[in-house]
Amino acid sequence: IMGMAAALEDACAHLDENVKRVSALRDRLIAGLSKIPHSALNGDPVNRLPGNVNISFPGLEGETILLDLDMHGICASTGSACNSDSLDPSHVLLSIGLPEEIGHGSMRFTFGPQNTMEEAKYLCDVLEEVIPRRRAMSCMWLQGQNKARQFSLKGEQ
Repeated sequence: IMGMAAALEDACAHLDENVKRVSALRDRLIAGLSKIPHSALNGDPVNRLPGNVNISFPGLEGETILLDLDMHGICASTGSACNSDSLDPSHVLLSIGLPEEIGHGSMRFTFGPQNTMEEAKYLCDVLEEVIPRRRAMSCMWLQGQNKARQFSLKGEQ
């Protein structure tokens, strides 16, 4: 009980400082993601939690993006922490009106006191490489862009 009280006291003493620092990380990520064409910030751009960014990448599946991020040592999520065992899109995203296929391509990034500005920049750099590469391989994306080729079983185009 004493340890919990000390931790709570410390957290409250540095709350404003931590909120400002984590908000700067969040804002850096949002600014970096705005460079990725056809990405969309989910939720209010101003009134949001300090360390939380949820963004959609239409034409992609979040699970595929997670694999690439994991190979770069980055942890993220495709849904809320309370539904981590589900492959369904976030019920929150669906309730704010996002179509299910967009919800499937949404990612949640969370920053805390241990994260650095260098990590936020690294995440942006990795996503700037991963998203276009994955879209170039995505049938959903190509069909949505009217660039998909139709093939027959005989290989005729």
